[in-house]
Amino acid sequence: MRRVRKTTRAMSNAVSMVIITAATIVLVLVASNYAYQVLEHQRGASEFDAVKKSFIAFDDAVRDVALDEHGSRSAHFTVSYGMLELVPNSLPLHVTVNEYFDVSYSDNVGYVRYTLPSDYVNLGSNYKEYLLGDNKTVVNSTTEDLACALIDQESSQIRLTFYYRVRILGPNIVQVNGSMVGYIEILIIKLTASQHSVGKGVGRFYLIAKNVNITTESFGPYDAYDQITVNVTLGGVSTSVNMNLNVKGQVNYVVFNFVIAEISVSIRNIKR
Repeated sequence: MRRVRKTTRAMSNAVSMVIITAATIVLVLVASNYAYQVLEHQRGASEFDAVKKSFIAFDDAVRDVALDEHGSRSAHFTVSYGMLELVPNSLPLHVTVNEYFDVSYSDNVGYVRYTLPSDYVNLGSNYKEYLLGDNKTVVNSTTEDLACALIDQESSQIRLTFYYRVRILGPNIVQVNGSMVGYIEILIIKLTASQHSVGKGVGRFYLIAKNVNITTESFGPYDAYDQITVNVTLGGVSTSVNMNLNVKGQVNYVVFNFVIAEISVSIRNIKR
């Protein structure tokens, strides 16, 4: 009777194939997960770049309707990885003139903020950059941005905060009843919303700017000084501008006109 010898070679080959197959599956899963994370980070970073361009377009929309009562314009946004907030009446605004104590304006204005986790874009702690404008709260020329779009990193978030500062122009000198009157125009764009709104992962939408009201508050006429200093405090930050009012000694009186444009901001989702 022939004896049958047992061998482990076939079993070893089978076990080896199982181990190799399992290891391959693990490596594929790890590589796929890493590739997915890299792709998600790239998409988040691309969204941030696109949102910056959308805010520039939104600034164009607001400026187009600022002096067009009941006018409405919009800008397209895509937010899937970050969050967009409409925050009304949150920044205290105070305007004063050193030489004229009763010339003042106080109110609360709003802002729009986009927030993205720094997992997608990491600019470093204490990072600060202005996409639009700078750290001044008041400007006195038409060549400077009226809007501010501040990009900063706080803790684990990148933020883009969009708001408007105050513009002062003049004097526009007009003869009235034989006297020369210098008119100072002070433009205030007040962003507002019906409520604090949050859009998170909403995808594509329009950010709409609608002019709901324009009012003018006038002060004067007052005897004219040669130079005046206008102070603007916005959200706890203060800056001032000096204006030459009576350089040639031709201005007898001065009038201050505060022009307040109230711009309602809202979100309208785009149906897929």
